[in-house]
Amino acid sequence: MAMPAESMSHLLTAEELERVDIPGKSTELLRGRLVVREPPSTRHGAVAGRLAYLLGHHVYSRDLGVVCGETGFKIESDPDTVRAPDVAFVRRDQADRIPPRGYADFAPDLAVEIVSPGDRPGELLTKVGQWLDAGTKLVWVIDPERAEARVHRDDGELTIITAGGSLAGDPVLPGFTCALSEVLR
Repeated sequence: MAMPAESMSHLLTAEELERVDIPGKSTELLRGRLVVREPPSTRHGAVAGRLAYLLGHHVYSRDLGVVCGETGFKIESDPDTVRAPDVAFVRRDQADRIPPRGYADFAPDLAVEIVSPGDRPGELLTKVGQWLDAGTKLVWVIDPERAEARVHRDDGELTIITAGGSLAGDPVLPGFTCALSEVLR
């Protein structure tokens, strides 16, 4: 479960977040407030790694852009919000905007959130809304426990993919399809 750090009395910036180091924890910034989380479970990491591999194979063999794993993106300013999807895709024409240090100041084209057992539905919907509001075209919320995925598109469309279904990347990732069972295996 995410908890704002109570010891922070002022709003942080994305630049200040870069210097925050809490051993064994994951951090994000939500409208200037530090959010500290426990590291994801091993199963969570395995699903993220598998999906990053499958996406990466498609993306890099076609020179479509960059696949990122648990990387921060600054998606709001003044106060700053830095979110880190479990997996993200940035198309090639945007990839050169990724700075050598710090956080990209734009949203990825695809953001993937993998549900952890302690995640609350409202928090996940907030993240989805933030991604879409920031310009993300496609958000996948993958729930390994339920063996389903919710696909949110920037036009408001929501599709639920069940265990026997497939994730499709069009139009963000042309030609990418993958059985959900392949991601979850």
